[in-house]
Amino acid sequence: MSLIQTIYFSPLGDERGSLVALEANKTVPFDVKRVYYIFGTKPGVSRGFHAHRALQQVAVCVAGKCRMILDDGARHNEVWLDSPTKGLLIGDLVWHEMHDFSSDCVLLVLASEHYNEADYIRSYDEFKRILGS
Repeated sequence: MSLIQTIYFSPLGDERGSLVALEANKTVPFDVKRVYYIFGTKPGVSRGFHAHRALQQVAVCVAGKCRMILDDGARHNEVWLDSPTKGLLIGDLVWHEMHDFSSDCVLLVLASEHYNEADYIRSYDEFKRILGS
């Protein structure tokens, strides 16, 4: 079974505001090799619809919210990312989809590897075949 785990980040701050520090191999359980963020998603548009063969990711909405659907072949989970102190650790071989983006959503993703198109599984049927389901 692949890894799907909610992570809570401790905010730091004072009367001036708050800060969350994301550190490789500390708050993020891997070396970070790629960072990207999704923003400006149009109403009614969903994203994702893929899995990775060998990639770990941590996703966090630094603004706004979105609904994540995750499937590792044994479990089907739905999680709302709706706080900059809440992240989602997504291991390899987890089908994931992002839905219901708020208009102000900024979804930050930290990845354990550089971009590699060959790592993507973009067909749900192929994903199930790889898992033996």
